[in-house]
Amino acid sequence: MSAVSCTAAVGRPRAFDMQTALEKALDVFWTKGYDGASLSDLTSAMGINKPSLYSAFGNKEQLFLKAIEFYETRPCGFFKPALAQSTAYKVAEFMLLGAAQTMSDPSHPQGCVMVQGALACSEAAAGVKEVLIKRRQQSESDLRDRFELAKAQGDLSSDEDTEALSRYLCTVVNGIAIQASSGASEAQLVDVANMALKSFPRNS
Repeated sequence: MSAVSCTAAVGRPRAFDMQTALEKALDVFWTKGYDGASLSDLTSAMGINKPSLYSAFGNKEQLFLKAIEFYETRPCGFFKPALAQSTAYKVAEFMLLGAAQTMSDPSHPQGCVMVQGALACSEAAAGVKEVLIKRRQQSESDLRDRFELAKAQGDLSSDEDTEALSRYLCTVVNGIAIQASSGASEAQLVDVANMALKSFPRNS
């Protein structure tokens, strides 16, 4: 073993697990929103003090954005797999049913932390709100591109408005998130998803 690797191996380890701390922070933001989550709430849940939070994650805004990145690979992980489905209808089905099931899952706070965060942000958190809006717009853009591909493949009608269609689906998903955060059950949200799917265009 080299002198460099020896030095790294015996270096002072962090006093906490970064991923576990980030999971705890996500739960706080998810439950209380960005503005509602105080530094005391966050440090208490994460089991660290404020200097450790600043050292590991930066300020509150940077911590929130790291938590969002973490969130996108976990509970809200139905979106990217939806884009990989074989038809436009299956994309919509996977996305809507995934939202209904995931956002009502009792193993974590209900709803979507990004939707709730964007709605609850104050003027002081304009930077956070702007990032969330851009992420929403990117999701719509990715979905529109997938539907454009479906048109090129003959899976959707050539005159289909893919921009309106992608915005419609994202709007329904956001509505499901709000309903879930208000206590709607999985069965109720699945009913909403199935209702939306009835109106989804299918090229016969």
